Parts: sequence; C-alpha cells; structure tokens
Amino acid sequence: MALQNFLHRDLIEAGCDEAGRGCLAGPVVAAAVILPKDFYHPLLNDSKQVSEKNRELLRPIIEKESMHWAVAICTPEEIDQINILNASFLAMHRALDQITVIPEMILVDGNRFKKYKNIAHTCVVKGDGKFTAIAAASILAKTHRDEIMQQLDLKFPIYHWKKNKGYPTQMHRQAILEHGSCEYHRQSFQLLKRQLEMF
Repeated sequence: MALQNFLHRDLIEAGCDEAGRGCLAGPVVAAAVILPKDFYHPLLNDSKQVSEKNRELLRPIIEKESMHWAVAICTPEEIDQINILNASFLAMHRALDQITVIPEMILVDGNRFKKYKNIAHTCVVKGDGKFTAIAAASILAKTHRDEIMQQLDLKFPIYHWKKNKGYPTQMHRQAILEHGSCEYHRQSFQLLKRQLEMF
C-alpha cells in the first residue's frame, strides 16, 4: 500500500514516531518531521520494513528535503521515573519543541498520545506504514537511536549493543546475567527472564 502524503492537504502536518520503546537499555528516541506535501522516495516506509542500509541512505535525504525535522530523547533514568509510555510522549514533545514552525496537525504513530500545547493530533495505528511524515519520523528516530547505541557499545562492549541496539535478545540478557546491569539499563524493566536466572 502506497504511503499517503497528508491527512489534510491545507494544514501544516508534523509526523511523530519513536524508537526503542521495547529495549532494556539506552534512551527512547523520538523524531518530528514536516515534509513537503509532494515528498516521495521509493524506499521510504515503516523503519522496521526498511533494511539498515536503506535507512542510513534515507536519513540524509529526509534531513535535507524535509521542511523541518528534530530528534529528541528521554534517558533511561527518566524512563524509570515516569514509565516508558510517558517517556515516549515526552520525547515526542521535546522533538516538537525544536521545530521552528508550529504545525497545525500532529500525526502520531500508535493509538495514544498526550496532547501537545493546543495543537490537534491524530493517532494512526501502524501510521509509519501509512503516512510519509510518520514513516520519515520513524527512519530518523531509528537511525539516530542506533547511532547512540553504537556509541554506547564502545563504553560497554560486553552487552553487544552494536548488534542488538539494547533490545532483549538472548545474548543481551545473558550478558546482564553474567556482568550485571549498568547505568544505561532501564532498572524498571525486567532485565532478566526467570528461565535465564535458573542457569
């Protein structure tokens, strides 16, 4: 199914999405993007449907051709304090704060959002596979987050973040079991599964 360029032709629309909600470590990263109404790129889709190579190819194109874009994070400490859902909303709000033009409509991936200022918003389930602005935001959030995790991997190579990006893979959980957690782990998350603790 082809991506839609807008929900309302006459409104300035910002697409928002986040990356890293289901991770055990690292920040949650959100992006907000305002694209030209006629923006098109054949590779653009939900970031989960795009290869890492093509995501990296799309990132500079989106950053160059979008009218406005911004990326923001919530730290593991903030996630532990306010929970991952609220942290995702806060990261999106922080990204929107950085956009110099105020959008008239916010298109948000998912089924929930915390109202931003007095701007109307529309939640779109699987929106990153439906609207170009949300898909572009998903690409920026994912690539910026992957870059952060690759940098953190240099400090803590034992967790293999360069490969797993902080997601709860068997290898990541095994490393936590053997070495314990670190300052970049989300302590409010279940870092170990009970099956692993039995070994």
